[in-house]
Amino acid sequence: MTAKEGDSSLYPIAVLIDELRNDDLQLRLNSIKKLSTIALALGDERTRSELLPYLTDSLDDEDEVLWALAEQLGLEDFIALVGGPEHAQSLLAPLEGLAQVEETVVREKAVESLREVAKAHIPAHVEQYFVPLIQRLASGEWFTSRTSACGLFVAAYPSVSAELKAELRASFRKLCGDETPMVRRAAASKMGELAKVISIEFLKEDVIPMFQSLAQDEQDSVRLLAVEASTSIAKILSEKDNESLIIPILRTTSSDKSWRVRYMVADKFIELQEAVGQELTKTHLLVSFASLLRDPEAEVRAAAANRLKGFCEALPNDVKVEAILQHILPCVQALVADPNQHVKSALASVIMGLSPILGKEKTVEHLLPLFLAQLKDDCSEVRLNIISTLESVNTVIGISQLTDTLLPAILELAEDKKWRVRLAIIEYMPLLAEQLGVEIFEEKLNDLCLQWLIDNVYAIREAATVNVKKLIEKFGVEWASVAVFPKVFAMARDPNYLHRLTTLFSINVIIDAVNTDTIVKSLLPATTNMAEDSVANVRFNVAKTLEKLSNKVSPDIIQNIIVPVLTKLGEDADTDVTYFAKEALQNLSC
Repeated sequence: MTAKEGDSSLYPIAVLIDELRNDDLQLRLNSIKKLSTIALALGDERTRSELLPYLTDSLDDEDEVLWALAEQLGLEDFIALVGGPEHAQSLLAPLEGLAQVEETVVREKAVESLREVAKAHIPAHVEQYFVPLIQRLASGEWFTSRTSACGLFVAAYPSVSAELKAELRASFRKLCGDETPMVRRAAASKMGELAKVISIEFLKEDVIPMFQSLAQDEQDSVRLLAVEASTSIAKILSEKDNESLIIPILRTTSSDKSWRVRYMVADKFIELQEAVGQELTKTHLLVSFASLLRDPEAEVRAAAANRLKGFCEALPNDVKVEAILQHILPCVQALVADPNQHVKSALASVIMGLSPILGKEKTVEHLLPLFLAQLKDDCSEVRLNIISTLESVNTVIGISQLTDTLLPAILELAEDKKWRVRLAIIEYMPLLAEQLGVEIFEEKLNDLCLQWLIDNVYAIREAATVNVKKLIEKFGVEWASVAVFPKVFAMARDPNYLHRLTTLFSINVIIDAVNTDTIVKSLLPATTNMAEDSVANVRFNVAKTLEKLSNKVSPDIIQNIIVPVLTKLGEDADTDVTYFAKEALQNLSC
């Protein structure tokens, strides 16, 4: 009986092992994902002697299965299942095979798992097993193994003897000069992390020459990755060493013939600035950053513009304002009129951040004209980015100055003849309301928002109702009861039936922004008063609005107020009105 139970309990494991050989991809994948269960059932000795050799010989499979296998072999739990740190080297063989396959994502996952396995190795085994693996991969015939090797040096280097460290540096140097660009690219991408674990003596002696070689590589894909490595290296070196070793390379790459390299420099500029320090930024990087803002490629200018605020904030305090006015502002003035909308949009998202740095007087003198120009830009994203960052200018120059200078431009756009321009301003209005505060908004913009409700274009009226709802959410129901409801409800008596319809459309939208008390006292009476409108279109919209209002009020209100009105509309002479009224009665939430 006991033997049968044992066989029964092992049956699922046998199934999993069989599925490893199955022709069906999904079954093999499921089995790989349950590799830990198989290993646990087999025990650590059989896992090492049977399962891992089988897996090593079964690497001719679909990429999806190989990726899952690479992931499983690097899990901490699985390392324990092969016997822990004492036997972690048994995992190296299948992972070494996976690190050489053609598919990049599989190799990357194998390298990631190998690094995890290296952490689990006892120090002696790193030298005995892991370093030879690196050397085999680094000298492999195919570029796939050599690219994988680049990511493993950092895992072994801190744990080995001085002699082996020298060998590893020599191997990495060879990979940096490999004839295959993919290998040099992999070496460049891993150089920064390797630099962090190498002593300063060998960093200057070995790593810097490799870095300089990669930074001047014939392939731009290699050079741009060297830019990333420069940040890590610069953080380790002294200011003097950075000036002599790193700054010349940064100057060269910021004017590289490839726009992709210049883009990478622009994108990483804040990190580079932080790594080399304020003094070198002032003497060397300021000019480089200005040249990137004037770059002939729009992508580079946009990347540099995105870093504008951060760069200026990190400048030394003693020269910050002067440097911005002398070197940066002329570039910014040119970017405001840039032919590429992505560049202008990137600039608009950060330009307001210069105000706190320059102060009130210089903001008014130099920046306000640029803000005004961007507020009138044809691109809606540029206008939105300016409006969304008004607060930083408000804190510097004050709300009075802001309303006197920028609001007229906003008002001009709000009354533009092109309805799409008006629509764009409506969409920004809640954001602008938040920036200005309730008092200034009510004084300057509230009437305009309500005027949009009777615009000639339906899209504007529709957007205006949504805008009213958002304003109520920001300023509250009490404010709306005084500033909004009277004017919205007054449209119910307008001779133009389209304006009367807008009252109903507004109520439908406002419902979600107010409490039940406001619905009963304000919105419901305004709706029922329109039930006898002379236009059938208005009457059936009353029925639809009452149906929606019924979801927000008590059963008593429904029975005493809503049902009688809908019943009467159900007897209307117009067939559309009766249809919607009867449909609403059926759907009432009583």
